[in-house]
Amino acid sequence: MFKKVLVADDLGSINLGVLTIAKSLGLQNIERVEYCDDAYLKIKKGLLDGDPFDLLITDLSFKQDHRTQKYPTGEDLIKILRTENPGLKIIVYSIEDRLQKVRWLINTYNINGYVCKGRKGLEELSKAVNAVSKEKLFLSEQVSHALNEKTALDIDDFDILLLKNLAEGKSQEEISYDFKDKKVSPSSLSSIEKRLNKLKIQFQANNTIHLVAITKDIGII
Repeated sequence: MFKKVLVADDLGSINLGVLTIAKSLGLQNIERVEYCDDAYLKIKKGLLDGDPFDLLITDLSFKQDHRTQKYPTGEDLIKILRTENPGLKIIVYSIEDRLQKVRWLINTYNINGYVCKGRKGLEELSKAVNAVSKEKLFLSEQVSHALNEKTALDIDDFDILLLKNLAEGKSQEEISYDFKDKKVSPSSLSSIEKRLNKLKIQFQANNTIHLVAITKDIGII
């Protein structure tokens, strides 16, 4: 089991809940921070002192305030730590449940676990710590199929935004107008039509309604 654990979350109540779970697993040396910059400095200091952390549990989203951060998000923190401390085990504990985000973090930064916050969040976090300590990847139930071939598709944030707008019942013309108003690019009707045609081919969808249904079924939106 892990000897030294760091919990990074900007909500004190979440931090305390994670600490309770960690202690129930017999983890004694646990520290917590509310900023990613503080997490980075603690992990860096541990390495320099010869007393390194061996597990980081971190959220992805951190609310910005008056304090300027070099690493404003959990993903920024993970990125730098994977470069400087590749042996550190990392479990993400986040409300974010998009499959492509989970897949990206696993494939790009080799995270060791992904737990979705929710009713079963702390219970799953306990399972994640145990699994990761045994060199196993752990994924929450709702994102457990993130690495399935069926979901390993080449889509980006624009595609997801487009699909979500379609799922809300907006027409392509309405989406084009909305994107122009919000300065989302590309926003022309022809660009949206081309992107939708690409997605239909990619997902083997018969029409737009079928496309939305498919992407909902596999958890992309």
